[in-house]
Amino acid sequence: MHPATAKWYDRRDSVFIEFCVADSKDLKINFDKTKCVFSCIGGTDNVKIENEIDLFEAIDENESKHKRTDRSVLCYLRKAQPGKAWPRLTKEKAKLSWLSVDFNNWRDWEDDSEEEMGQFDQFSDMMHNMGGDDDLPDLDGAEDDESADSDDEKMPDLE
Repeated sequence: MHPATAKWYDRRDSVFIEFCVADSKDLKINFDKTKCVFSCIGGTDNVKIENEIDLFEAIDENESKHKRTDRSVLCYLRKAQPGKAWPRLTKEKAKLSWLSVDFNNWRDWEDDSEEEMGQFDQFSDMMHNMGGDDDLPDLDGAEDDESADSDDEKMPDLE
């Protein structure tokens, strides 16, 4: 058996784990209060895959879910104590070669109030919806007057 490569990230009320297994079959995921067990048959060579994670903190196993796609399986683990940050996914501090932090989805939410996040989202939307470059000057030097600058002269060839 081989472990699947996995990425994880922390949110205020949940933890997400993405097991990167293409074309998974016979998927079994067991959410326990302090453990997550993932197993499947994966890939075109039908390799038996299994990951067992002793979790950093307790989860609500009844509210935890998963979703399978052709490329991966995303697990949503509902924290038993929402609002408490997990500095790591595992109970032990040991580095697991198959597990990494999903920095694309990571967010330091501890210091952010909901109001600040709402303001940031509004600011982000405003920036996204602002006008395009219609009123920006053309900086490519395509001016109508063909004035020559002193630095427009041909440079000598390098030897």
